[in-house]
Amino acid sequence: MPGSGDSDLFMTDVLLIQPPALLPSEPPLSLAVLSAVLRQAHVDVKSLDANLESYLYLLDYQRLMARAGDRPKTSVRRALKHLDESLRFLRSPAAATSFSRYSTAVRHLNLLLSLWTGGGDNERLTLGDYQYNGRSVFNPDDLYLFSSGKLQTLFHAYFVAELFPQIKAHQPKIVAISINYLHQAFAAFELAGLLRRQYPHLQLVAGGGLITSWQEPLQKLDYRLPPFDRLVFGPGEASLVHLAKGSAPEGYYLKDVADIGFIPDFSFADFSRYLSPQPIISVSASRGCYWQKCLFCPEATAPVHPYDSLPPQQFPDVLLQLSARYKATTFHLTDNAIPPSILQSLVQRKADLKEIAWFGFVRFESVLADPEFVQQLAQTGCRMLQLGLESGSQKVLDRMRKGVRLEMAAKILTNLSAAGISSYIYIMLGTPGETEADAEMTLNFLEEHAEKIGFLNISIMNLPRGSGLLEDLDLYGIDSSQLQDEESPLGLYHEFQSTIGWDRGAARKFLQQRLLGSAIIRQMVNRNPPLFSSSHACFFTSSD
Repeated sequence: MPGSGDSDLFMTDVLLIQPPALLPSEPPLSLAVLSAVLRQAHVDVKSLDANLESYLYLLDYQRLMARAGDRPKTSVRRALKHLDESLRFLRSPAAATSFSRYSTAVRHLNLLLSLWTGGGDNERLTLGDYQYNGRSVFNPDDLYLFSSGKLQTLFHAYFVAELFPQIKAHQPKIVAISINYLHQAFAAFELAGLLRRQYPHLQLVAGGGLITSWQEPLQKLDYRLPPFDRLVFGPGEASLVHLAKGSAPEGYYLKDVADIGFIPDFSFADFSRYLSPQPIISVSASRGCYWQKCLFCPEATAPVHPYDSLPPQQFPDVLLQLSARYKATTFHLTDNAIPPSILQSLVQRKADLKEIAWFGFVRFESVLADPEFVQQLAQTGCRMLQLGLESGSQKVLDRMRKGVRLEMAAKILTNLSAAGISSYIYIMLGTPGETEADAEMTLNFLEEHAEKIGFLNISIMNLPRGSGLLEDLDLYGIDSSQLQDEESPLGLYHEFQSTIGWDRGAARKFLQQRLLGSAIIRQMVNRNPPLFSSSHACFFTSSD
């Protein structure tokens, strides 16, 4: 690769990389949007989905046989026997016709991935998740252990054998690594460290949701994250354009909200290689959250992205153009919450959209309380809507400023069910001030409306460090709070003690004993596709 003074020898201005570990179900939207904006600015850009390729590398039959050893367990032998069949099946429309066969194939692959971690090792890898026990992604010292090469992830062999030759072939001036989730951090820092040692003059940039969530502590501490030369907070489009053209401002941190992109360019992706019954095109009509009032959500106080959206009338054409270009008809709308104006624009073009299918997050908005509107929404190809109900207690919802009325939520669930649109409902227990009586109301609401709910996800609240609930502890029933790990300055969550004694432990006990003790609720939870969850749920709105 060229040195720092050999600018004429660079073949690629910017190389975008998506590191593992994420669900390998669809090409990454972040790389696609950045690619499109950079090309429009006449920047030569290439993209590599190292997440997908690392999973396929680890699921190679010969490598797995070597990991399994001479006397593998019966379950491992069975999974190895059906490896190729499982991969083919999950990439075929047939996978959506049999939930039981689909589940078996997913579990075969997940079991084989566990061969890379072993019984006593520190690492744990699943389809969509990676953890390294005893190390915290919130601790800069632990991140440095991976970037310095003192610790390695199980992705190391893939990086060296497969990814590095591709990077070398592109001869990039800048490598930008997109880090959006906690389970990408260690692999991303290891990869960046390998690149720094191999190519000392290469400019390394990190951005994405996780990096942006660290903006406040990093700037407060004036902290750098080696080996990265620059960190990008918020949307990265404008910052990367300026870096590529040599016009970026001085300083380690970059933030520029201009030129936010919406139209993705997936020319780097081979959709047939992803694990999905149908190719999925991810796209968003908006960035950020238009509501920004929920007190449990950092988007209300420290949004990752400033809110912006496409003109509503343009969005149906975006879907049609993407479908024609990539020969795919299933869309994942990744908006934090799809704005009602976008839903209305889709309904206005329902006749044009009859050949596509889509799913995504919405709020319990009044427009969905209109049964005629919801019927028309189904005609736009809407297969599933994800909705954050959080609680069946109106008192809890009001305290959290959810802006949801339970009577309207019940009506919306009825309308969706009647229209054939599946609902994927999210519940969050353990919020400050919640009581056991509130949790019982949640149980009762779920059981009462179970026939109208397609899928159910139940979690225990993590209190974000930027939550508005921390601004008045007494008002929200918090006795005290502190970072979950005081030695990890990049921590995103607070531990808290409730003034009423109902804490995360009590909420978890209620979840296990009362909620999951209900056969009705357990049935809803068990309808979730294993591991792929909401990413594949739209394919199973009816199953065997």
